[in-house]
Amino acid sequence: MKELALPGKALRDAAHLAFACGYELDYLVTWNCAHIANAEIRRRLMAINAALGLQTPIICNPEELMGLEEI
Repeated sequence: MKELALPGKALRDAAHLAFACGYELDYLVTWNCAHIANAEIRRRLMAINAALGLQTPIICNPEELMGLEEI
């Protein structure tokens, strides 16, 4: 949580990220744009995982996954 700069109230969000990375999921789909599907969090997570040799799942909301987001 510290490395991702997540607030204390985001403990469950950090757990979701940890499980998704630990189980090498391809995707993590969420509506949580505050602490999970957040560009800055994604950037930090990718850097941390790269240093640890871990895969980072594609983190997106359901609309992005289904291709429903307007361009």
